Amino acid sequence: MNARALVLITFLCAAALPLSAHHGNASYDYEKTVTIKGTVTAWIFANPHSIMKIDVKDDKGTVQPWVIEGNAASTNTAGWHKTDLKPGDVVTVELMPAKNGAPVGRIRRILAADGTVLLDAHLPSTLNDVPLSPRQAADSKSDAPR
Repeated sequence: MNARALVLITFLCAAALPLSAHHGNASYDYEKTVTIKGTVTAWIFANPHSIMKIDVKDDKGTVQPWVIEGNAASTNTAGWHKTDLKPGDVVTVELMPAKNGAPVGRIRRILAADGTVLLDAHLPSTLNDVPLSPRQAADSKSDAPR
């Protein structure tokens, strides 16, 4: 193997590393929505996903910290911004819960104390609500074997 091929292979492997690090929403339950109310302790607006840390009090007054994943900062299609939330804000969060019951989730919507929608991720509520790509739609109309 010559030096150029070795450099090319090394470059391609290094470029592919970020792709292997990305995960899907497989750990979240699309079929459920959990609503929590609490105080924001951190709003990290970053890639690959924004992160909200929020303290939620249960019926007994015990504080349960939650970590909730949101849209990526680079995909500003939902209109999210780093100044939307700050520590101390009291919010209600509708989220897609973790399948394992851990206090983590994926943000569906964030509402202010007065009920105003601050952020909406426009996530489907079931896998049946996920829009098909043009190719998937064409394939689903075809009677040809796959």
